[in-house]
Amino acid sequence: MTGSIKIEVTAEVADALAAGRPVVALESTIITHGMPWPGNRDMALEVEAVIRSEGAVPATIAVIDGRLHAGLDEATISTLAQATGVMKLSRADFAYALAEGRTGATTVAATMMAAELAGISVFATGGIGGVHQGASDSFDISADLDELARTPVIVVCAGAKAILDIPKTMEALETRGVPVVAFGQDAMPAFWSRDSGLAAPLRLDDATSIARFEATRRSLGGHGGMLVANPVPVEDEIAADEMKRHIAAALQTARAKGIEGKAVTPFLLGEILELTDGESLKTNIALVLNNARLAARIAAALGSELAAGAK
Repeated sequence: MTGSIKIEVTAEVADALAAGRPVVALESTIITHGMPWPGNRDMALEVEAVIRSEGAVPATIAVIDGRLHAGLDEATISTLAQATGVMKLSRADFAYALAEGRTGATTVAATMMAAELAGISVFATGGIGGVHQGASDSFDISADLDELARTPVIVVCAGAKAILDIPKTMEALETRGVPVVAFGQDAMPAFWSRDSGLAAPLRLDDATSIARFEATRRSLGGHGGMLVANPVPVEDEIAADEMKRHIAAALQTARAKGIEGKAVTPFLLGEILELTDGESLKTNIALVLNNARLAARIAAALGSELAAGAK
């Protein structure tokens, strides 16, 4: 494979991009590595339905048999949701999967890369990766952070995954010049919980303000991504103190079993699912849907803002 990467874009996504209508990118690791069948398929389809209900078009990103896809039909989502041996792709191995004809699900970093290639400016996910607990010894730091610094895509999430070292993750984002905006509150959310105990660097309360901020950043040139931290709805959150206990127990188990690298996050999420009797998964689904809704509104507002600025 040489030259520019060809992206297999669904007609729905292609038509929306051509017409300047809002499009929201979605990652695929949440399908392949986030939850079991058939809940993973049902969740993926529900997230897409939420985006469509807001007048935007979903574009789930994945590499299938070496081909990069922006937008998946229902049958392909179902097949991917049941697939085994799917790679978990970040920047380091994204091109490998394309070159070797592999099937891979995209993480935050790889989804941002694909979204930029496809011309999609807004991406909804659950939580970003970051600095792992004990990173001073393991040097385990997600490529998501560097991708946010370099790739101009708005990432809407519920904050960094709470299994991470959130203070260090915030410091790393600040060092990289990534704007972090809490939506509608002063506190930085912590994935399953609305308040991490840290103040957010920036706050904005509506999609139009976020779009205006992004349009202004673009006028300065040389910008990377923006992180929008959208707190999980009040009725769906798990208290931060409760989650800290579960996370500590899951981390202890992971260390005892020697879990390392890319296996850490899915292992911890699985442990926490058991420790919370399934409540963490319900909250995870709720926050992803909430993020998808906000991302669709931001995508629409950004399109209007850029169109107005072009006149």
